[in-house]
Amino acid sequence: MTETIHIGQQALEELPILLQNKAFSKVVVLLDEHTLAHCYPLLKPHLPEHDLIQVRSGEEHKTLETCAYIWQRMTELHLDRWAVLLNLGGGVIGDMGGFCAAVFKRGIFFVQVPTTLLAQVDASVGGKTGIDFQGLKNHLGVYREPQAVFINPTFLQTLPPRQLKSGYAEIIKHWLIADAVKFEEQRNIGMMTDNWEELIWHSVAIKSQVVEADPLEGGYRKVLNFGHTVGHAVETYLMSQPDRALLHGEAIAVGMICEAFLSEKKELLAKADLDKIEVFMEMIYEKVAIREDDVEQIAALALQDKKNTGMSINCTLLNGIGHAVYNQPITLHDIKESLRYYQSL
Repeated sequence: MTETIHIGQQALEELPILLQNKAFSKVVVLLDEHTLAHCYPLLKPHLPEHDLIQVRSGEEHKTLETCAYIWQRMTELHLDRWAVLLNLGGGVIGDMGGFCAAVFKRGIFFVQVPTTLLAQVDASVGGKTGIDFQGLKNHLGVYREPQAVFINPTFLQTLPPRQLKSGYAEIIKHWLIADAVKFEEQRNIGMMTDNWEELIWHSVAIKSQVVEADPLEGGYRKVLNFGHTVGHAVETYLMSQPDRALLHGEAIAVGMICEAFLSEKKELLAKADLDKIEVFMEMIYEKVAIREDDVEQIAALALQDKKNTGMSINCTLLNGIGHAVYNQPITLHDIKESLRYYQSL
C-alpha cells in the first residue's frame, strides 16, 4: 500500500505520471466551496483537461441525497468505467467520493487528495469509504482502495487551528495503540511543530501497517477504532444540535479519554498512564460539555456501532500505552460510567 501513497511538498508532481500511465478516459475533481477556493488552485496545474463536481462542505451533507447529486453529475458527464474521480478535500469528501466512485457503474477509479490533517493521517488511507445514514455515522459504505493517495502538507496552511487539532487526535490515537515511545516524546512537546510532514509519515506508516495485515477489518484492524466506540456516539448525538456539534477529532478525543478510563477500570491500563493521557488531552482540547441528560442517549447510540456483534458492544481498549486490544466486551453501564467520569474531570 505504501508505494501508492505520496507524501511531501512535491507529492502532487507525481499525479500527472499516474494520470498519464493509466490513460483514464475522463478526469473529474470532487470538491466543496472551501477546497475550490483554497486548494484547487494548487492542484489545477497538475491536471489535464478535467471537469468539476462541487458539493457543500460539512458532515451534515455526507448523505444519500448528496451522493444522488454526485451520481447525477457523473451521468451527465458521461463517465464510463475507465474514468477517474479525484477527491479533493477532507474526510467528508474522501469518504463520500470514494463511496460514490465504488458504486457508480459497479466501480470507477478514484484518487484521494486529502487537504485536512485528519484526512491526511487517517481518512484517506485504508480503503474505507462511506456516508452517514439516518443520523448514524458511516452507516453505509464499502471497502475500496484508491488508485493512489497524494498528501501535500502545504494544504494544512489553509486550515484554522480547530481543524488541525481535530486531525491531531488521530495522530495521538496511532501513538496510543502502537508507539509508546513517540507518545512519551510528544506529550512533553505538545502540538507545537514545524514538521507536519514527519508526523504525517509516521502516522500513515502505522495505519498502513495495520491495514495491510487486515484489509477488511476481520480482526486486528479494529485496533484503529480506539476512542471511536464512545467517540462516534458522542459525535452522532451532538451532530443533530448545531450549537453543540463537534469535529470528528474532537469527539474522538472525548472517546479516547473515556475508553482509556475503561481500560484502567478493567485493569489493562495503569492509573499513572491514564493520568498521562488525560493531562495531554486536556492540554490540547477544550472540555466538551456533556450533561447528565445526554448520557443515556449517547450510550444508546453505541448499540449501533459497526464493531458490535448482535447486542454485544465490542470496544478497543489499551493494554498499556502503545498496545491495543480489540473485541473487548463492554456494557451500556460501562459507557455511561465513562461519560460521567469524563464529566467529572
